[in-house]
Amino acid sequence: MDRLMLNRFTSDGPSLQWYVQNDNVMGGRSEGGFIILDSELVFSGTTNTNGGGFSSIRTQRFSKDLSQYTGIRVKVRADGRKYTWSIQTDARWQGRQISYWADFETNPDEVSEIDIPFSEFAPQFRGLKLEGPTLDASKITEFALYQYDKTDGPFTLRLISVEAY
Repeated sequence: MDRLMLNRFTSDGPSLQWYVQNDNVMGGRSEGGFIILDSELVFSGTTNTNGGGFSSIRTQRFSKDLSQYTGIRVKVRADGRKYTWSIQTDARWQGRQISYWADFETNPDEVSEIDIPFSEFAPQFRGLKLEGPTLDASKITEFALYQYDKTDGPFTLRLISVEAY
């Protein structure tokens, strides 16, 4: 298996059905959202670190076994800020759902294909880094994309495609 297209923002491409979740769920003041424009998901807004300090978009729940792949490849055109890709599985810590986070850098106004190996995803619960469990790529149930680089100001990331590689 070479690679598997997971999301492309064209009428014939697979879709993961994204929705918005900003830090106002915890009293924050960041704003963000997305639109689909010219076959790209345009994720943009303004982060405000006086509060939660993040904006995110997430997929609806699904079930994917990606254990035959090495990681996630995102094709983006962004603003030079750091972003975070998040994966959820059925993994729990003290009975609570955890996420796996990996940061990636972007180059301003440049289309980049960024490989994020599954081995780089670290378990966390609401910002608390955990020692384990390690990511089980056979039980992926959700993706999320965060702007959470602890910087105030506007952001724009154009997500062109998401693949397993």
